[in-house]
Amino acid sequence: MAANMKAVKLRIKSVQNTMQITKAMELVASSKLRKAKDRAETCRPYFRELHRTLKEIALGNTDFSSSYAKEAASERFCYVMIAGDRGLAGGYNANLFKCLEEAGRGKDYVVLPIGKKAVEYAHRRKLECVTEQFGEIAEISVADCFEIANLLCKEFSNGKFGHIELCYTVFVSMLTQRPEVFSMLPLTDLAEEEETKGKVRDLILYEPSATEVFDAIVPEYLAGLIYGGVCESVASELAARRTAMDAATKNAGEMIDQLNLYYNRARQASITQEITEIVAGAEGV
Repeated sequence: MAANMKAVKLRIKSVQNTMQITKAMELVASSKLRKAKDRAETCRPYFRELHRTLKEIALGNTDFSSSYAKEAASERFCYVMIAGDRGLAGGYNANLFKCLEEAGRGKDYVVLPIGKKAVEYAHRRKLECVTEQFGEIAEISVADCFEIANLLCKEFSNGKFGHIELCYTVFVSMLTQRPEVFSMLPLTDLAEEEETKGKVRDLILYEPSATEVFDAIVPEYLAGLIYGGVCESVASELAARRTAMDAATKNAGEMIDQLNLYYNRARQASITQEITEIVAGAEGV
């Protein structure tokens, strides 16, 4: 009985230490979440305006002939996969990988991983990577996003792949994060989308030409979308980690209560047994 009580005592101490860690991680995630959330919400209008500008250029010119807005010459896909650098965030990374697997089922594709978990997943699944240079999402800056966009445009123009899609996690709320695959190139669906809305665009004259203006904007467009995906993913990861650590802390507290109850019962039974033995010994004397 004494050995059993000692094991329970050690177990309680171990769970208490774990609870301190999960509580600290929850507080750290909470402190970073507000800034990440504000950054994600601040970036969204810029990306919408950039996307709208590309639509105006592509739809307002009848002689438009950019390679970025033509039907894909290659059926190979490139997925820019944005995951986290660490685990302990619930199903954040696993849900993203499931989303990628569903989107890429039956397709020939390569990946450009952003985040340590994305690189590890690519190695584990033996996926072909465009580059592993951007393996830590915590160090990704706007300049890095422009470098990624220029690399993707170069490979797209060379015909290495005909589709570029962004696989990231959308920050919906503190409790909801939704993995999503968003098509970035080619922009062949713009005309159909605008025709469906029934809008009429005025003819705009671009110098030196609409195609050159469009081709110059596309890298900025890609960089903007990638940076937006990074901001959304970082906020989603922090929110998921905060929720997971909060649940872990509560579970640890419940476990400690149960272990304390078990310990007290065992201690009471041990004391009762000792008293019984003492009384029985006194009566025997």
